[in-house]
This record gives sequence, structure tokens and C-alpha cells, in this order.
Amino acid sequence: MAEIKNYTLNFGPQHPAAHGVLRLILEMDGEVVQRADPHVGLLHRATEKLAESKPYNQSIGYMDRLDYVSMMCNEHAYVRAIEQLLGIEPPERAQWIRTLFDEITRLMNHLMWLGANGLDLGAMTLFLYCFREREYLLDAYEAVSGARMHATYYRPGGVYRDLPEEMSRLAESRFRKASDVKRMNEWREGSLLDYLEQFMAYQAERIDDYETLVTDNRIWKQRNVGIGAVSPERARQLGFTGPMLRGSGVAWDLRKKQPYAKYREVDFDIPVGVNGDCYDRYLVRIEEMRQSVRICQQCIAWLRKNPGAVMAGNYKVAPPSRKEMKDDMEALIHHFKLFTEGYCVPEGETYAAVEAPKGEFGCYMISDGANKPFRVHLRAPGFAHISSMDEMARGHMLSDVVAIIGTQDIVFGEIDR
Repeated sequence: MAEIKNYTLNFGPQHPAAHGVLRLILEMDGEVVQRADPHVGLLHRATEKLAESKPYNQSIGYMDRLDYVSMMCNEHAYVRAIEQLLGIEPPERAQWIRTLFDEITRLMNHLMWLGANGLDLGAMTLFLYCFREREYLLDAYEAVSGARMHATYYRPGGVYRDLPEEMSRLAESRFRKASDVKRMNEWREGSLLDYLEQFMAYQAERIDDYETLVTDNRIWKQRNVGIGAVSPERARQLGFTGPMLRGSGVAWDLRKKQPYAKYREVDFDIPVGVNGDCYDRYLVRIEEMRQSVRICQQCIAWLRKNPGAVMAGNYKVAPPSRKEMKDDMEALIHHFKLFTEGYCVPEGETYAAVEAPKGEFGCYMISDGANKPFRVHLRAPGFAHISSMDEMARGHMLSDVVAIIGTQDIVFGEIDR
């Protein structure tokens, strides 16, 4: 008699669908998953420990590198924690700019997710479409911060600088035809706000294109419908947040439930799923992109009408302008102190959370009165989601594991923080 037994399969870390460095050990009965064991720690970068060894402002750049697809949302949680301990409030214009860039970041994240998940499940064209649009948003990042990904744009007390009044122009090259450059430069005639306004109108139509490609596509539905279903009660117990929780039908969104920045003043809806499967989570993210476009348009309209300061005028926390520094001795001293030893934060502890694209990203911070935090602990949404891998994959086929990894929208930088 032939002996039939389960076998163990290594899924990743060098696997095109194991995003980041996920090593998943699968116990297989033929093609059916009996057990899934995610191994975390291959990318451990000790971000929390590094943040405890540096002055507060020097760790903002580390936050971009956690979930490196949701850069400014990570910064927002960290910066809000510092502001709560310091007891300072950013100017109103800075709050609106943060709201705008949080939503731009959400769009960038969901475009990346949709393109990569589509590629994993065999939808090649979707990947090309999503990355085409993502480039425009990376240009907006570059316009405000000088960096296309790791922006370090948010600061305790506001943002690094105001939105630019003119956009850089594109030049013709062997990668860009003259007709394409002419069309792309039409958006760059004015300010960043003009550019974003035209992009948002364009993006609203592009989301319809993505849906035309895959929403009713029978192959897409076969790969997603009924896969990795999680009930609302179980989703809560597992610590799901963001689209993973809303896909199961729980209307929980920090932007509505615990508003921060200017979310109280903008109009948007929370999309929720019904069945809690991969297909519902896809639909939730598609609708979130539409709502992000809506929020961005409201932010752009407000920012056009209301100029003002984008940084708190507290020179103990925010550096004075170059002009003031060269004219005033006090300003020079503040500038020197700020860039050599930073600022001391009053003793205390706080927790600041934001609705990042993947779920609730939180920063728990303890200060002992020094110029660097005593403790920084980050609540990463992906860490809670990956712990459900065994439960979600059990009983499914090997090819469904790819859909489940995709629907969790995993980025290992924040899991192995």
C-alpha cells in the first residue's frame, strides 16, 4: 500500500507573492492547506529601539520606512504622539495639508495593493494601470518634500513647508514621447493644488477603468469570492482594523470614530462589506479610493481659499526661518540648540493612532523629560492581520494562499519593526 501523508512546504521568503520577506510554512494534504505557520522576524530592523536612542525629530524618517507604502500616515501617528506630550497644536492650514496628504497616501497604498494583488492573481494589465497613476502621486510627494517615497514631511507643530506655487516640468526623453510630455505638462502649468485638482478628476475616471477590468471578471471572482471569509465577530477578536475589518461588515474607521486633523470637517462615507471574503475586501478598497478622491477635492478647495502658517511659531520646537536666523541672535541660538540636541518633552505617556491605509497605526510613547523618548512602541495593523493567516488559509487550496496574503495587504517593514 502506498503511504499517504501530509508534507511541509516552504512558501517564501523568496516568492513573488510573499510580499516583503514572509516565510510561510504550510502543512499540505495534497493541494489543501492543513496548517499555515507565518515566520516573522527575518527583516527585524529595530525601529522602536532606534527611535529611543535619537532626539525626537531624527526618528520621523524611520516612520516612512516602516510601512513603506503608507509613508506620511506613519509619520502622522508619531508626530501626533509628540504633539500630545508637548501640548501643542499645529496651525489650521497644516492640519488641512496633513489631511490631504494622508488621503494621497491612502490612494498610493491602494493603487500599489490593487496592482500587486492583481499581478499575483494573474491580472497583468491592472498592475500597469495602477502604477501609471501612482507615478503622478509620487510627483506630488516629491514637490513638497524633495523625496518620492520617504518624505519626512510632517513635523511636530505642522509640516516642513507650504505647498509649492509651481510644479517642475517634465522634459522629453527616450522614455517619454513628445505628445505624452505635452499632455503631462498641461497639469504642471500652475501650483501643486492645480496639479492635484486635475489629477483627482482624472483618477475618478481611472477607478472606473479598474472596475471594468476585474470587478465582474469571472476569473477574478473565482479567485476571490468565498476565499478567506472572516465573520464580523471573529474579525474583532483577531484585532483586525482598516479594510480587513470593514470588509467583514464592521463600520469602524478612526477618521469617523476618533477624528483627528480635519476629518471632522470633510464629508465622506465608510464602505463596508457583507461576506468578509477577499472579494468584499477588494470592493471596500476600491470604494475607499473613491472616498479619498472626494476628501482630497474638499481639502484642495479649502487650501485654495485659506493661506496661512504651516508651522507653529514655537521656536523651542520648530526652527526659525533662515532669514530670522541670520538677523536675530535669539533665533540663531534656537536654531543651533534645535539641530544639535533637539527639544526636551515633558514627562508623561500617550497613545496616538491614525487610520492608515492598512488599518489602525498607533504610536505609544513614554517621555522621561529627556530630549529622546524613553519608550516608543508601534501598533502596526499588519502584525495583527498576519497572525490570522493560519485560520484564514486552513482548508483552502495552495493557490488561495496567494489571494489571502494579497488581501491582507502585508508590508513586512511594519510587522518586523
